[in-house]
Amino acid sequence: MRKRSKYKPKGVRLDATTYVLNGFRLVSATGSAVLDLKIKNHSALEALRTGQAKRYDLDSIISALNVSEALSRLGIGHEYTNEIREGQDALLELSRRGINRDYRFVAKASELMAINYGMELHDAQLDITTIAQLEKALDIVTNEIKSRKARVIEEKTA
Repeated sequence: MRKRSKYKPKGVRLDATTYVLNGFRLVSATGSAVLDLKIKNHSALEALRTGQAKRYDLDSIISALNVSEALSRLGIGHEYTNEIREGQDALLELSRRGINRDYRFVAKASELMAINYGMELHDAQLDITTIAQLEKALDIVTNEIKSRKARVIEEKTA
């Protein structure tokens, strides 16, 4: 069998100036994309509040809080790092408990309050974040997951 090359060519941006200028725009100025994201996140939060949350609902809340943490690392809302961490801790405990109960996710009051506050911070961060900063935050999240620094909810059994 022939050995495969590790070389992968980089993508080419056809309009580099538009890409750079769009990086300076606020995410909230994009309109429907941010609105769709907020609706998705808050409907997942509502499903969690009513006790009808599924795994994909928790995945959207997890990704929102991860982006919130990455934005705080970039200096956007860095003074709320402890509150974001509390929301992530509450979500981790809720997720682990839900997996042990056949994917039935029911939040305690203190957990729900911490997650709600984390989601409010995420919404506030999105209002003042530029597109370039959001791309950097998403890169931070993917690098954390790739390098296995992220906390695992469910350990894989061999």
